[in-house]
Amino acid sequence: MPPPPPQKRRRRARDVSEVSCCLKYVIFGFNVVFWLLGLGILAIGIWAWTEKDTFNNLSRLYRIALDPAFIFIWGGAITFIIGFTGCVGALRENTALLAAYAIFLAIILLFEMTCGILGFIFKDWIKSQATSGFQAFIVHYRDDPDQQNLIDWIQEGWLQCCGIEGPKDWDKNVYFNCSSAAVGSREACGVPFSCCKATNDEIIKNKQCGYDVRKTDYSGDTALVIYERGCLRSGEDWVEKNLVPVAGVAVAVSVLQILGICFAQNLRADIFAQMAKWGRRVNLVTV
Repeated sequence: MPPPPPQKRRRRARDVSEVSCCLKYVIFGFNVVFWLLGLGILAIGIWAWTEKDTFNNLSRLYRIALDPAFIFIWGGAITFIIGFTGCVGALRENTALLAAYAIFLAIILLFEMTCGILGFIFKDWIKSQATSGFQAFIVHYRDDPDQQNLIDWIQEGWLQCCGIEGPKDWDKNVYFNCSSAAVGSREACGVPFSCCKATNDEIIKNKQCGYDVRKTDYSGDTALVIYERGCLRSGEDWVEKNLVPVAGVAVAVSVLQILGICFAQNLRADIFAQMAKWGRRVNLVTV
C-alpha cells in the first residue's frame, strides 16, 4: 500500500494584543516616580505643620497663603494625585484613570500658559504683589521659622540682596526697627545675618554680623558688610540674565506634559481597540 500523504501542519494564529507594552510601561515608570515624589513632598509639608503645632493653633491659619509648608502640602497632593492616576491607570489599563490623568495634565498646561501670558501682560501688577508678599515675610520674619528660612535663602543663597528696595525695609520688622532699641532689642537698627556678605576666611556664619549696621554712628563701612541692593531689583536682573534657561525649562516641561497627554490618549485607544477585538471574538463564538 502506498504511504499516506503527509499531513500539513496547522499554524496557530497568534493573538497579538493591541495594547503596546512599551507605551504602557513608559507611562507607568514615569508616573511612579512622580507618585512617590508627591508623597514625599506631602509628608514633608504635613511634618512641618506638625512641628509648628499648626493643627492645634488654628490662629496661624490666617497667614496660610504665606506658609511654605502649605505650599509643600498642596504641591505634593497635586503631584501625588496625578502620579497615582497615571501609574495605576497604565498598570491596570483603566481608561477612566488614564482619561483623568490626561485631563489633569491638560488643566495644568492651560494654567501654566495662562499664567505666562498674564505675567507678561500684567508684570507691573505681579511686581506689586511680589513686593507686598515680601513685605509680609519681613513683618513676620521671627514668627514662622519656615518663612525665616525662606527669606534667608532668598537674600543670602539666591539673590545676594537685602530687603525689598534695600536694607531700610527691615524697619518694617518690630525686632529690627530702630525704635526697638528703647525696649532692649539687640537687633534694633540692624539686618538679619543673611544680608551680610561672606568673607573669604569665613568658616562659621557670624549670626551677629548685621547688628547696628543701619545706625548713623556705625563705625564700619556698610557697603563692605551687607548687601545694599534690594531683592526686587536683584530678582529682575536674575530673570533677565537667566531668561533663556528659564524659558528652556518651561518649554521642556510643556513638551513633557503634551507627551504625557498624547501617550495616555494613545494607550486608551489601544485598550478600546483590544476591548473591541474581544467583543468580536465573543460574538463569533456565540454564533
